[in-house]
Amino acid sequence: MSFLEEFQRWSFPGVQQRIASSNGARVEQALSRSAGQLDADDLIALLSPAADAALEQMARQAQATTRLRFGKTVLLYAPLYLSNICYSQCTYCGFSYGKDIRRLQLSPEQAEVEAGLLHAAGIRHILLLTGEAYRESSINYIGDCVERIARSFASVSVEVYPLKTEDYLSLRWRGLDGLAIYQETYDPRRYAAVHLKGIKARMEYRLECPDRAGEAGMRRIALGALLGLSDAASDVFFTALHARYLMQRFWQTQISISLPRLRPATGVDDVASIGDRDFARFLFALRLFLPDAGLTLSTREPAPLRDELCGIVATQISAGSQTSPGGYSDSGAARQFEIEDRRTVRQVADALAARNLDPVFTDWSPALK
Repeated sequence: MSFLEEFQRWSFPGVQQRIASSNGARVEQALSRSAGQLDADDLIALLSPAADAALEQMARQAQATTRLRFGKTVLLYAPLYLSNICYSQCTYCGFSYGKDIRRLQLSPEQAEVEAGLLHAAGIRHILLLTGEAYRESSINYIGDCVERIARSFASVSVEVYPLKTEDYLSLRWRGLDGLAIYQETYDPRRYAAVHLKGIKARMEYRLECPDRAGEAGMRRIALGALLGLSDAASDVFFTALHARYLMQRFWQTQISISLPRLRPATGVDDVASIGDRDFARFLFALRLFLPDAGLTLSTREPAPLRDELCGIVATQISAGSQTSPGGYSDSGAARQFEIEDRRTVRQVADALAARNLDPVFTDWSPALK
């Protein structure tokens, strides 16, 4: 059993057509239902352009649901790139195989030093990232980094290439408690067009990755789609279905969603534009469809928009981010993408507090692992 079975019951072009043809009456019907009681047809209506006229109402209902389920808390975390070595060729990524960039892989000792800089800034939840390089970024290497960093951080997650269930189990024993894995797009046609070579070209293997992590007892699983690769609203629809499936199957695991918008990177200048109103509508629809799912905003988004959305719907936010290995020590290695919000961790926390929100650095004790 995996999400693949449910995914295959749907057609991406069919969902895209239904979203495009939804109307105001259907939006009104969806908004008359309580959060968490919406079905797939309601979600389609709220993701549709027809829902733009009801954006203010959606925001009010999404904010009320967020306050009820999460209070005013916003968890802060930071990414730490271990490596930008990658053997997958993806048209949208700054680390893509074959690009003439400065490649670097941190040793476990160097990774611990980088993590120490984030710890000094107040970060206690950390996300470790690598490119898709099975040989260089082996399970043992990732485990060595996790084990060192878990000594001083409350929560350690990884965003690496898809692993087997037994690999996730071995990393769990070494201190890992979270996984972030982005499907990038749920559109099979576009998935094949943008993933040219490497393990990432195997769409179904990636689609089943969160199932394998859940079977390993991962405490946190984050998933999402990279908006701009295909029809954005349809990708959000499938992300929501995926999250709902995981929440039902792995009810003890915290599921969160992120909707990163495509950003310029080395050799990637012509990126699709997803407007702020569309982006906000997608997040509000997710909150009403999945009241208990965490919603994450990265530093891809500009500071004013992040601050505004934290006051309505977001529950997790990255801060003080660098997107290159050794980035916190000015290594000079290539970045995966450009960021918009360049504020420090303290500046982000202060901005949240100024909006009467509660910035949280630790929501989990390692003693409970």
